[in-house]
Amino acid sequence: MSRLHLTFECLGDTCVGTLDSAAGKTGLLIVSGGNEIRSGAFQGQSRLAARIAAAGYPVFRYDRRGIGDSDGENRGFLESADDIRAALEAFRAIAPGVERVVGLGNCDAASALMLASGAGCDALVLSNPWTIEDDDGTPPPEAVRSRYAAKLANPREWLRLLKGQIDFGKLRRGLAQALKPKAEPTTLAKDMQAGLAKFDGPVAILLADADRTAQAFASAWPSDQRIRQCPGASHAFVELDARDWLDAQILAVLADK
Repeated sequence: MSRLHLTFECLGDTCVGTLDSAAGKTGLLIVSGGNEIRSGAFQGQSRLAARIAAAGYPVFRYDRRGIGDSDGENRGFLESADDIRAALEAFRAIAPGVERVVGLGNCDAASALMLASGAGCDALVLSNPWTIEDDDGTPPPEAVRSRYAAKLANPREWLRLLKGQIDFGKLRRGLAQALKPKAEPTTLAKDMQAGLAKFDGPVAILLADADRTAQAFASAWPSDQRIRQCPGASHAFVELDARDWLDAQILAVLADK
């Protein structure tokens, strides 16, 4: 495996990408979420790329326009379809042996892939897609109900209640939120559903069980057999068992299983 840094064009702007080479004919295109650079938080995407390439699959990641080393204006994830397509074209050009590309996105990068109907990728791994439009920091009712159900099953929580160690004001607010009906899907969630419906390749939707973004997605999304959940995982799957689970899910899609 070797690592190559390169540039490519997107509508007149110069973008920067990184290829982790491997011999496989299926490759992974990593789309960064938020304003995150292609190395990822604490080098997370760089390390992921190295692990996947070591398993035999080339990996391409990039900074979209206006982020990191790339020129141009940062237009946000809602207008990043051209960046994804340009990166995919650059990937295919620098690795001509790649016949099939799996697009991977976490958070709003997953949303961007949905909105763009895959942006030309052959398969998708969509992790903790972002569906929140008005983010006030409040978890959806389903997430609160799930959390309280777990607490009720824990004898230590009952002991805390008996000892008066519970913040009853916080408990009242939590119960009020838990009793609310399921919210209607946001316009963003509906647009993501419509975009993904136009994609006819394999799709894996990965949700970190302890992540608020994933919980909000699960609340906004209809029942979907493509959803796979990782118990106890945080947003970036940084826990060792969660990281291994994430790698296994990605490798399964790359292997077309």
